[in-house]
Amino acid sequence: MRKLVLCVLMITLLAGCGSAGVSEAEELALTIRGEYLAMDRCAAQAAVTADYGQRVYQYEMAVAVSGEEATLTLSAPETVAGLTARLTGEENLLEFDGVSVETGPLDDTGLTPISALPALLEEAQSGYITACAMEEDGALLRVDCGDPTGSPGAGTETVLWFDASTHALVKGEISVDGFRVIACELTDFTM
Repeated sequence: MRKLVLCVLMITLLAGCGSAGVSEAEELALTIRGEYLAMDRCAAQAAVTADYGQRVYQYEMAVAVSGEEATLTLSAPETVAGLTARLTGEENLLEFDGVSVETGPLDDTGLTPISALPALLEEAQSGYITACAMEEDGALLRVDCGDPTGSPGAGTETVLWFDASTHALVKGEISVDGFRVIACELTDFTM
């Protein structure tokens, strides 16, 4: 409820200012944020690349998010196909045939390949927007999120790309101290 009130206040403030000073990209970013705040479930196919520096892992998965719970079913690489991750609040577990394992973190906040998509969705809903712009002749909206008091290239920064017409999240990247640790491509995104 607090997120919805915040979004309504932001939209009201921008509307009160008129269109002067607010770009098309900024208006679209606020519209999309409102939709993602109101969203209670979504599903997508995702290709995730996790870069640990010395090791790079690539995963493909079906993702279903409902409220605070996310279920990710891996389809690639073949050696882990069928592995299911269930995320609820702070708990991130990979389970297969009743056996659970934990993946290693990519940063000091506990970001893992399986928590990457929920982290991207959280940024879409409430991340501090540092910049936004239309790309690919207006087909995509790029939204950059980060610490409002931080310096570029320091801390955790997220970049999200949305389809400008459907508002579907199509791509996201998470960088830590200027190093991209997560790259995620999404298809078949539905809310």
